[in-house]
Parts: sequence; C-alpha cells; structure tokens
Amino acid sequence: MATPTAEHRRPELREFLMSRRARITPAEAGLPDGGARRRTPGLRREEVAVLAGVGVSWYQWLEQGRAITVSGQVLDAVGRVLKLTSAERRHLYVLAGLNPPALEVAPGERGNCDGLRRLIEAWMPFPAHIMDRYWNTVMYNDAASLVFGMRPEIVQNCLIAFFTDPIYRSRSPQWAQIARLVVAQFRAACSESPHDEGFRAVIEELRELSPEFTGLWERGDVLPGGQLEKEIEHPLTGTLYVEATQLRVPARPDLAIVLHTPLPGTGTAEKLEWLTSPEGRRGSMFPVAG
Repeated sequence: MATPTAEHRRPELREFLMSRRARITPAEAGLPDGGARRRTPGLRREEVAVLAGVGVSWYQWLEQGRAITVSGQVLDAVGRVLKLTSAERRHLYVLAGLNPPALEVAPGERGNCDGLRRLIEAWMPFPAHIMDRYWNTVMYNDAASLVFGMRPEIVQNCLIAFFTDPIYRSRSPQWAQIARLVVAQFRAACSESPHDEGFRAVIEELRELSPEFTGLWERGDVLPGGQLEKEIEHPLTGTLYVEATQLRVPARPDLAIVLHTPLPGTGTAEKLEWLTSPEGRRGSMFPVAG
C-alpha cells in the first residue's frame, strides 16, 4: 500500500509533468509541428517518451503518478526533453521519491556576482570574502585585505593561502588549532562531490607545499563548514576577535560567502572601524586590494 506521502506526491507529479510538457513546443523539441491537427499546445506524451528513449506506456504511467520504479537516469532523460532547470530537475526527483541531485548553476548565472559584491561591500568595515566550491578566492572586501592580508599576489585559494601565506600565519596565534578545523571542514566540502577532480587538484598541490597539511589531512577528520572563532594579532590594532560564518546562496550553490563578525565585548568592532578609516589605511603595512 502506498504511503500517505507518496499519495500526496503523485498528483503533484502529474500536474508538474503536464505543465512542463505543455510549455515545450514541437519546434523547440526538434519535432515538426502538427499544425492544425494539434488540439493543445506543447508536446504529446508519446513524443516525450520517444525523445527520452522510454516506453510510451511507462511515461504515461509516470505522468499518471502510478507506483512504478524510476531511476535517476530516466528522470534525467525526461528532464532534458522537457528542458528542466536545475531546480525543476531536483523537484522532479523529489516528486518521484528519489534523493535529489545537487543544485547546479545555470550557465548564464555563473558570471553574475554583482549582488554578492554589493553584499560584502555592505559588510564593511568588517572582513568578508567569497570563495567557490574548491575554496578558490572569488572576491573580498577591503577589510579582508587589511585584516588577513588577502591580496592579488598570493595564491588565490583560501586553503592553500592558509598554509603558505606568511602574513596570515604570523597574525594568527591560534594557527595550529584552527588548521585542524579548517582541514576537517575542507574534507567535508570534498565529501559533497566525491568524484570532483577539482578538490583532488587542491589537495595534491597542498601536499607538495605543506607537510603540516599532509599530516592533518591524513587524520581523516571531518567537520561541517559553519562558524569559527578567530584571534588575529594585527600590527596596527592589536588583537582582533572575530567569528567567521559560511553562508550559502541557493541561487549560487557553487559559492560560499564568509562573513567575519566582531565578537562582542572585545573592542574589535571599534578597531575595525579605525583600521578601515582613512587614518588606518594610511598606516597599513600592505596596500588595499582594488
């Protein structure tokens, strides 16, 4: 007997597939238009089945919400015919009772970071930066440059820079303690895409550069990315206490926003306001990245 959850999903699955099918014209699907013989716009069920390489009866049963066995491979074929977006593809998986795939970024959205740039600039005078799924640096605000020494001439990968940048390391009295947590968080990020060679490339490069990383990596620790308290010894302001928080934007699942918030009662907020002021900038040892 079907579970109540399945009973609720099936009508929605039927309506979802019918609505997606209705919006695709035969021309868009690469089929000749039936012209006046078509009573309704969109594709017919049998056309979807043929284009997806599945049986006509099977697709009819799928659209009717019957209790049939489905696979991700077949759903992907149907999704390609219906030109589903990544979010729609995930929705189809859920309605069909399968674990949904990871949300992907549409090609037209990959270069659109203007809103994220405005976000980290609005976070001033507190440090903020954005990194991709491999922890490559995408952008950072002036406060991140002044506090952590983020700058164009270093390796633009947050994990590699953590182990190899002498400026960041010299400013972090708790570096060894944080290093263990950072490596464990990177392993958790890798586990989300276990077959992604991009993660492997970062790991292999860092193995060659840092025996310390190699030792920590071989421990196999795993921690979810979240919040991390950092103590920074800055040459101009003295000790800064901040809490780093990783945030994800559903529209850009390939990116993580890292916001640094001053810990209350430490005077850090006031120090950061001074450091990013014209007076503080003039006294900075390192140029502010553009």
